[in-house]
Order: sequence, then structure tokens, then C-alpha cells
Amino acid sequence: MHSPDPRDLDRRQFIKTATALASGFTASHAASSPQPSSLIADENRRPGTTDWQLNRVRLGKAQSVRAPEVEGYCSKQSVLAGESLDIFVSTAPAARFKLEIFRTGYYGGCGARLLTTLGPFDGQPQLIPTSGAKRLVACTWTRTTTLKIPTDWPSGVYLGRLTTLPATAGQPYWQNYIVFIVRDLRRADLLLQCSDNTWQAYNKWPENTSLYTDPRGSQVRGVAVSFDRPYGKYAQIYENPQSLGSGEWLCFEFPLAYWLEQYGYDVTYCSNSDCLDATQLTRAKAFLSVGHDEYWDPAQYTAVEQAITAGVNVLWLCGNSVFVVSPFAASTDGRPRRTIERVGHFAGVTDSEIEKVRAVFSNDYQRAGPDESAIIGARTVVPFNGGGDWTCTRPDHWIFAGTGMKKGDHIPGLVGWEHHGAPAKIPGLEVVAEGLVWASGVTPSRYTATIFPGPKNNFVFNAATIFWAQGLASPPGHMVPWSHWSRPNGPDARVQQITRNLLNRAIGT
Repeated sequence: MHSPDPRDLDRRQFIKTATALASGFTASHAASSPQPSSLIADENRRPGTTDWQLNRVRLGKAQSVRAPEVEGYCSKQSVLAGESLDIFVSTAPAARFKLEIFRTGYYGGCGARLLTTLGPFDGQPQLIPTSGAKRLVACTWTRTTTLKIPTDWPSGVYLGRLTTLPATAGQPYWQNYIVFIVRDLRRADLLLQCSDNTWQAYNKWPENTSLYTDPRGSQVRGVAVSFDRPYGKYAQIYENPQSLGSGEWLCFEFPLAYWLEQYGYDVTYCSNSDCLDATQLTRAKAFLSVGHDEYWDPAQYTAVEQAITAGVNVLWLCGNSVFVVSPFAASTDGRPRRTIERVGHFAGVTDSEIEKVRAVFSNDYQRAGPDESAIIGARTVVPFNGGGDWTCTRPDHWIFAGTGMKKGDHIPGLVGWEHHGAPAKIPGLEVVAEGLVWASGVTPSRYTATIFPGPKNNFVFNAATIFWAQGLASPPGHMVPWSHWSRPNGPDARVQQITRNLLNRAIGT
């Protein structure tokens, strides 16, 4: 039996209902906290539009990830309101174009709001760089424009839609995205970290140039990627050119943001590169990692570890998280945190597991960081990927309040494309869901969803699947994944209720 669809309830009613259903402890520091900000709720009352999506895209050639007619990138992964962002665009052939800036969110179900339109600009082809040391490909394009972020733009993930302007009515137009995050420094209930290091690790722009395409193998040390390049079409488990320019945002992460903003949760956003210091995390009651959060600088691990100790709740709504040790480095012109390099793996996966897949790992690919399961509750296991159902094992646990789930009930297809297994030996850790996934549809592996208590009445939850947000919403522009002959069904009232129980306990409502 499923709980009622929460979209039929207003926020006050469903929070009241979920709180009554769940047992009543209050997360640390929540009881004395001020009322949550209405900034996100107020923002989502503004008029939205569905005309933010890509309508016309064309890849350069067969098997290409580029759309050379118009493509671009930004000078920073994230920016504060009031700061400036340089934007670099290439058009091949030369063409005039405009740039529309949208903030993604709920906006009455539209998915985004138009903030401003820039241009028209006279675009020109810009140089496609060759790879240098460590196979690094970094553009040094001429700046197209500088956007000073208005002080009233709220934190969020922003898409810039590039659209060519044909010289005559008989010519087609072409489109692409750029993506950036507006962050803030305020206290908030929730801090949603985008997994943009992983977006870049898998980015093959201009052609076959990701951290997985080294001739020595897909998992080798000493390769690096730069944020100074456009995002190509996402080339893992999706064959949809509408992912151009937006990394993995529309694939794995946007459904969570859309759902949070639909119900007015007090959420703020940041990049992986903003989480190198625990003070950035401790301003929130809960830290959210979502989707495919695989590539981490060691300083991020330390920051989360310290945040848990300080009483921050952590929700790992993701899979294959904190697996690759990938420290930041500066760009050639000195801008910090503009490249990441793969130097090894965090210590959770065992040597014997690595040996099972040695064909794709170089012999020098070794441990280079601590065991990720200590901050997650479980870890990446071999086989790394697959698909399966998310199966309840502890129906009496408070996270299942109001779901109607019984032991053995499952949510079809929710586990994939990668997962966490092998729960950590942490005092008080509980396995709340577990079962099998099948790599390539036939080879079994095991996932475990876990929860364990922190030292200050906080908790750490691990959903154990990249696909968790697929069960929350299916907003405009979102693409449903299909991998290992398995896929999630989309929004599910049980996933929504579990997430609501977790969030409401974390923020003390």
C-alpha cells in the first residue's frame, strides 16, 4: 500500500503529517534554530517557463559528443551573487547568437525561470586545443562576455541557453547549454552539493577526452581534466543530445532540486569545489550528496567527517560516491580548482576486488585516501554497477513511517546504475534496505542502504543508488536512465515519503 501522493498536500500539511508519523527526536541544534527562510518558497512563486529546454541540437558527426555550431563554458564552477562570471563561446561556422540565463527549480511545474537575456553576440570559431601533459585538454578561448551576478539572484543551478540567430528565415537555429552554480553564505536547512567533479570526469569533449579514455585503460593514474571546456553530450547510459552543456545535472540531480523546491524546503546549492572546508557545511542542518558523486578531493572527505562530528546530518542520495581520489589544481592562468587529476581510489574497495577487474585498472592504481564507508555507511563494491530493486528490510524503522512498506516490499528498478554495498562496522549502524543488483543483467552484486547515528543526535543515511532522485520527480528536461537492462519507474510515493521523513527529522520539523 502506497502513501498518498505528497503533491496533493500543501507543505505545512505534509510536514505535520510526516512528523506525527515519525518518532519524535529533534536533530541537534534544530530546536533553538530560527524559522526556516522562505526564500526558496518565495522564489518559486515567480512565473516559470518550459521554454528553457533545448529544442534544436546537432552533433558534429556520428558518435560525436560535440555540437560545434554553438558551445561554451564558464570561468568558474560556482559564483556568489555580486561576483562576475566570464563566459566563453565558440560558433563554427561564425554566427550571431543570444544567451538566455535560467534558474532551474520547480516554478509551478515548469522547471525554470528566465532571469535575463544577453546579446546578440557575433560568434566566431575558437581554437579546439590538443591534449597536453596528463592528457589535459583546456581551452584558452577569447572571452565572449562577463556576467555580473545580480545581488538578488538566489542560490541555485543556472543554465545558460545558447541559441544561434540565423541570418535568413530559411536557415535553422541551433542550441546548447552552459551551466554554473550561484552559491551563498547564509545559514540554511539544506545544502545540496552538485557532483560536478564527476560531471567533468566523464566529459568527453571535444572527442573521447575524459578520465576514462586513456589508451592505457579506463582506470589509470596520472590523467587530468579541466573545467575550461564545454560539456559534451553525456556519454554514459544516456543517448540523448539534450544533455549537451549541462553535465549530469538534468540526468541525476535536477529531480531532487525540483522536488525540494516544489515543497519550499530551505535549500542552498554548491559545487564540489565549495566543500573543501567544514565551515561551508556546518552552516546547514543537512548536507545532501546526490546522483553520481564519485570524484572527491581528499579535503572534501575531511570536511564531511568534521561536519558529522559537529552535528550535521548527511544524506547520501547517491551511489559510487567518494570512490576516486581526485585533488584539485589551478588552471594555467592561476584560477584555483579548475582541474582534477585521478591519483587513486579511496580505501573502501579491497585489493581482491580490484584484482577481479584488473583488466581496466592499471597496476599503479592504488589506495590514495581513507575508507569512504566511514562517512557513508557503505562503500563501492565490485561489480561496480548494475540494476535492481530497492528492498525494505527494516519496515519498523522511522524512515519508513507512512510508506506502508513491509519487509520484502521493493521499489522496482530504483537501484542503479552504480551502488554502495558492504556496510561499515560503525556502532549503531542499521541496514534498512538490501538486495541484489545484476551487472550486465546477469552478474550479481549486493547493495546495502544504511543509516547510523552521529555524535550529536544527528544521523548519516546512505540510499546506496545513483537513481534515488528518480523516485522523487520527473521534471521537464529530465531524462530517464536505462542501464544494465534495468531502469527506475519514476516518481514513487514511497521514495518521496522516505525522503520527507529523513529531511524533516534532519531539520527538526
